[in-house]
Amino acid sequence: MFAALGRFVSRRPWYVIGAWVVLAVVVVSFAPALQTTSDEAEFLPDHYESIKATELQAEKFPGATTPAAILVFEREDGSPLTEEDQAAVNRIAEELGPQLGDETFVRQVITVDPEGRPNLSEDGLVQIGIIGLAEGATGFDATALEDGEQLRDDLDPLVENSDLRVQSTGSILQGLDSQESGEQTLAIVGAATIILIVLLLALIFRSVIICVMPIAVVALSGTIATGLIAWANEAFNLKADSTIEVILFVVLYGIGTDYILFFLFRYRERLRQGADTRSSVVHAIERAGEAIASAGGAVIVAFMALLLSTLSIFRAIGPALAIAVAVTLVAALTLVPAVVTVIGRGLFWPSRKWRREPEAARFNRIGDALSRRPGRFAAASGLLLAVLAIFAVSFNPSFDFSASLPDDVESTEALDTFQDHFAAGASEPIPVILASENGRLDQSALEAFRTELEGTDGVAQAFPGQPSEDGTAAQFSLILDEDPTSDAALEDVKGPIRDAAHGAAPEGTEAYVGGTPSIFADLQEAMARDYRVVFPVAGGLILLILALLLRSLVAPWYLMAAVGLGFAATLGATVIVFQHIMGEAGLIFMLPIYIYLFVTALGTDYNILMIARLREEAREGKDPQAAAGEAVKHAGPTIAAAGVILAGTFASLMLSGNTLMVSMGFALSFGILLAAFVMSLFFTPSLTALIGHAAWWPGHGDEKREELDEPDKSVVST
Repeated sequence: MFAALGRFVSRRPWYVIGAWVVLAVVVVSFAPALQTTSDEAEFLPDHYESIKATELQAEKFPGATTPAAILVFEREDGSPLTEEDQAAVNRIAEELGPQLGDETFVRQVITVDPEGRPNLSEDGLVQIGIIGLAEGATGFDATALEDGEQLRDDLDPLVENSDLRVQSTGSILQGLDSQESGEQTLAIVGAATIILIVLLLALIFRSVIICVMPIAVVALSGTIATGLIAWANEAFNLKADSTIEVILFVVLYGIGTDYILFFLFRYRERLRQGADTRSSVVHAIERAGEAIASAGGAVIVAFMALLLSTLSIFRAIGPALAIAVAVTLVAALTLVPAVVTVIGRGLFWPSRKWRREPEAARFNRIGDALSRRPGRFAAASGLLLAVLAIFAVSFNPSFDFSASLPDDVESTEALDTFQDHFAAGASEPIPVILASENGRLDQSALEAFRTELEGTDGVAQAFPGQPSEDGTAAQFSLILDEDPTSDAALEDVKGPIRDAAHGAAPEGTEAYVGGTPSIFADLQEAMARDYRVVFPVAGGLILLILALLLRSLVAPWYLMAAVGLGFAATLGATVIVFQHIMGEAGLIFMLPIYIYLFVTALGTDYNILMIARLREEAREGKDPQAAAGEAVKHAGPTIAAAGVILAGTFASLMLSGNTLMVSMGFALSFGILLAAFVMSLFFTPSLTALIGHAAWWPGHGDEKREELDEPDKSVVST
């Protein structure tokens, strides 16, 4: 099949190139913009307590104010606020809502607490205004961030003629700053990624055209992939996470360059044997095509397995990345060979050394040593992975998104000022809904319920319950000791606060704890469920792909075991660096999923490339140990180059200044290096050498084939 594809592409290269250009024009002309969302509540199914609380609050208390933003007022000279200053704060609060209009998230600006007292700090230095959501607004729709930007623009003239300065924070404004930070991150990551790819390709091939070609090809296929993802979002109501554009960029350029390298190394190898351009293209697709398609298929399957997640964030990311990889895969098998056919041997200009096979002394020595002592290589590489994997058990998931924002953005500075002068939990009172199962509530029991809540660990204050119009429910507001977005608040809500609310609920009633920390607690539970379901399903599907590719029931098992060990080692190394060395309390809860997405899936890519080459060498009559050594010699440079480029693209995430991206960039780049230089170069071939012929049972695809695959010297072009 791949030989037929190679013949078609090499004979009709301009048709292939033209088809890709036309497709890109159609996508650019008609595809919608890619939309994103950051509403954690939307990511959870309805059966979780936080969602039940939200729905009950909307039903029984339609006028309840959900905090969306906080305005932090203080005097420019740092002195206590005067009565005139407080009057100015109230005036600004009254004017801001009408000025923004009816189409924004703003319902009202509240400058007093639930008991009617001014929201003034004890030292009198700071007063806050809490902006509640307008009816029907979520604060997380497509226009919320635009509204947040308009809010800041409208605030400036309102404080011009006063002695006040105001800063804004809260979920909407943190989202706005996160978006702007993400745009800067994308620019930094984009520039670093392209520069790195160009430099590494220049070092490997010494060719101007090869440095530029992958960038152009991936840019074209990336444009198509982004449009297809946007269409899929509309068709299947997918919601992309705010980091998807950065991750998508890295995936397209990292994986795309990898697959192009897989093809180019085999193409150049065939040219060095004396074949002409077209026959070399056919040979490269025939030999590398199966490995590229299988590797891409494994990645796509791994990504699509996220459709089984309970969280819509991962159900969106999975298909989006699968689409990107699928487009990149097809481009590597069609567009790249077509371009190479058109350019011919000019592809390597101005280098002339490409005609000579390099000594590759380092990989020759490694291959020879591995073929002689596969047991030592297997033990050393396996021990390294196992030691790192031990630390994975101390991974502490963090849900504190605000900690990932840079320190110098307005929402972070405003939050710091707020927390210096108010109880950390005052930024978002946590709603507790008490609902009767048998008609109206017994009002006499409400105060006892409030008293029980206020005496709970983690609660600084509990306000009296506000009954609903029909009397069947009451809403209590809790001020927590900790910032509601922090991990400490999550633990308080997940443990003592929920336990107290459920235990103190009078007979015939049920209590539901809502708010951000409750959502995070449910996210934690949902993630644990996903780990138990998604990982095994994805592993099983990749195992099936390996079995079909290798026609073996033995090799896929130890290959998957190696990949699983690489996953744990990557997570363990990240825990060592960030939790144990840098002293971070935890790592972002999504990290294991991202390690799974990239390190596991792409580690399988490198394993497939190595094991496919090992089988090819065995089919030429070499014994298992010799075949493993030759595979390292020939596939080693390809895997090393691909691993360095992909690890480098992920490492560029560490330049963002965002702690979430820094930890993710380290984990993914380190994991790729482990997958390439430890697992695929040492662990996998040494294990295969030790297992020997039995590794290919029952298909025995390593048996020698009689047909020769030498280039026809009579048709070699000079």
